[in-house]
Amino acid sequence: MLKKILAALMIPALALTLGACNRSAKDMNRITLALSTQTNPFFVELRHGAQEKAKELDVPLDIQDASDDPAQQVNQLNNATSMGAKVVIVNPTDSDAVAPAVRAIANDGVPVIGVDRNVNGVELDSMIASDNIAGGKQAAEVLADSIEQRGKILILQGTAGTSASRERGQGFEEGIAEYPNIEVVAKQSANFDRTEGLNVATNLLQANPDVTAIFAENDEMALGAVEALGDRAGKDVKVVAFDGTFDGLKAVKDGELVATIAQQPAELGQRAVEQAAALLRGEKAERNVPVEVVTVTAENVEDFQ
Repeated sequence: MLKKILAALMIPALALTLGACNRSAKDMNRITLALSTQTNPFFVELRHGAQEKAKELDVPLDIQDASDDPAQQVNQLNNATSMGAKVVIVNPTDSDAVAPAVRAIANDGVPVIGVDRNVNGVELDSMIASDNIAGGKQAAEVLADSIEQRGKILILQGTAGTSASRERGQGFEEGIAEYPNIEVVAKQSANFDRTEGLNVATNLLQANPDVTAIFAENDEMALGAVEALGDRAGKDVKVVAFDGTFDGLKAVKDGELVATIAQQPAELGQRAVEQAAALLRGEKAERNVPVEVVTVTAENVEDFQ
């Protein structure tokens, strides 16, 4: 009788064990993608690229959305390994704020890949990014040409603490310094957000009514500036952006933006998952994976839409 009872108890236990083994076979290859936000079209495209590549390579992809909240992203990163992540891809909300959580993941032996934005003070297994400094210089050149290399301009900066904002701003200011007849009269953060771009641009334009151009560190802020300018956009005031999102490219085609520096966000997501999959296979990841940026104007916008 005792043998029958033990056998009856062992059957469900064995089933659970087998189920766990079957489940873990795939869960062992789980990748976590910690995104800064999914409200910005750029990161929606990046997510789509990552999902397509994960499906192609047949690896589970867990996507976390921090909603641009560094504290929320830190919590998500702290929970990533306990949720079964074997590789973490992080797109930081703040390159400084997430550093301790990323360092803890790395210390636990879990590889970490950065995408689009770096993590300050942490050596990542791989970094997939556009050359933001070079892109900023390209933006300066096309903006200067659009206003015949003279005039007063505004800069709409991205989220403070992000490597993308810092590097794009650095590249642009280094580039624009080569044009002595162009003066940056004001610059202010609009946090990579379209509504904030509208509000900040409205205030700066009221204080500086004689500006002839605006550089925005992403398409969303630029589109906010276009709304603030109304029918002056692309005519009296030239606007140059950065990202190459669908809406940004449409604005270039419509003549509202002079140019956008296209990053190819879907490719950023694809390359990040490729490197993560390589790490799961026990291979080494490429330390730096650059994705080309291209200046898109009315002349070549059809090639990108």
